[in-house]
Amino acid sequence: MRAFFLPIVLSALATSAVAQSLQVIGYSGYLGEWELTATVTETASSHIKEYSGPLTMKHVGVCTQDGPEEKTGEMRFQISTSSSQLNATFSVAGAECTYSGQLSDSYTGTMNCPDRQAVPLKLWVK
Repeated sequence: MRAFFLPIVLSALATSAVAQSLQVIGYSGYLGEWELTATVTETASSHIKEYSGPLTMKHVGVCTQDGPEEKTGEMRFQISTSSSQLNATFSVAGAECTYSGQLSDSYTGTMNCPDRQAVPLKLWVK
């Protein structure tokens, strides 16, 4: 009987040890002209959840001429379970940008990049 349950228990333990993956979707810019998508994986476990993974930013504004411009990079962020705050760092095209957003129907805040004006950014995490 033990031989039957051992593989089931080991399988359950292995499944719970797998890092949780989330989808992130967002829009940046005053007119939402940049679409952000990312798939992130949990990297730490505590009262503050940390995630990281690759991201793509695609210019979806009406002024694109030769198709949408795309930039790739990495996203790292923390979600505090005790508050409705998401703090993120984006590394895109050699620039490191920061973001802090409050949760309402989405995380709403501003993205700050060096030598550029801060721009609005809305994020949804699924």
